[in-house]
Amino acid sequence: MRLFTTGVQRRLPPGTAATLGERVRRFFADSPAIGDNLEASPRVLVGAIPFDRDEDDCLFLPGHAANRAWSHPAQTSSSAGSPRITAEPSREAYQDTVARALASMRASGAEASRVEKVVLSRSLRLEADAPFDPFALFRDLKADPSAARFLVPLGAGKGGAMRRLVGASPELLISKRGRAILSHPLAGSARRSPDLSQDEAAAQALLTSDKDLREHALVVEAIMDALAPYCRELRAPPVPALVSTRTMWHLGTRIEGLVHRPDEVSAAELAALLHPTPAVCGAPRDRAAEMIRELEAYDRGFYAGAMGWTNAAGDGAWHVSLRCAEICGAEARLYAGAGIVEGSDPAAEADETSGKFQAVLRALGMDETSL
Repeated sequence: MRLFTTGVQRRLPPGTAATLGERVRRFFADSPAIGDNLEASPRVLVGAIPFDRDEDDCLFLPGHAANRAWSHPAQTSSSAGSPRITAEPSREAYQDTVARALASMRASGAEASRVEKVVLSRSLRLEADAPFDPFALFRDLKADPSAARFLVPLGAGKGGAMRRLVGASPELLISKRGRAILSHPLAGSARRSPDLSQDEAAAQALLTSDKDLREHALVVEAIMDALAPYCRELRAPPVPALVSTRTMWHLGTRIEGLVHRPDEVSAAELAALLHPTPAVCGAPRDRAAEMIRELEAYDRGFYAGAMGWTNAAGDGAWHVSLRCAEICGAEARLYAGAGIVEGSDPAAEADETSGKFQAVLRALGMDETSL
């Protein structure tokens, strides 16, 4: 579904993931429909959920909603000259962090709180002499038709400039339409190659990789377990399939189901229930999140959170906020992560993050293959 909105009528009172379902129900109960024009009087909340479940989300009722794009006089290029790039952390420091995580996971042995997987990210900070154009970046990300593009306002940032989250996510967290729900998690990745034979070899190696299959199975199991109490039917194929973007191969599994009481649960509530999955956090979730706070030297903000919409009927769709940049004036911050499990190689995980950076870097007219 294509959804384009303009303006803000009301903001959903911000809160944590645990309270999102109840806040959405209360919001729509207190906001009766006005007239019959759904574009001018939309009954839909749009916005983003941060990575940290205990941080405030950012959702709002738009002034107008439509399935066609708004008109915006974007710059010729989304890039603002030749930005200065600072890796936070550097590739070498990231590899060291992965090694520390693996050592910590091994040291925990068979403890009940043992972390089986943790997703560690790194960031690139881009500073330019002129503001970045988020609308042009959104336009240029259409080169990857397999991903869901998004541009979400996050409120005023440094210097009063609007913060916006812009990206093209390949991963569906949850969608709901009536009784039917769908989740399509991705976990286990390999960088693509312009050489066709090498690209095919990378795809086939991913399909048979014990490390990546174990990493993927943790994600599917967690999502199935979380959704099962809400569903009268829930199914997933026994093995994952290959999913491709312009820069990466992924293992993906389509999880489909029918909920018991579709009128009592919204897409936003289900998104908050699942988020963050082991695909972007780890397993078990709370212990992995604690390790991320210990090892990553920055706040992820809305990266690896979720962005999407939910309407008054409870339908909606939420994608994981990946392959994205947070833009505020002349500064942009990009993020990429990799799932760390027993058998992970620090250099290979760093290379995976470099591949994931390419989606946004190429849209910005950059191709830093050494990152």
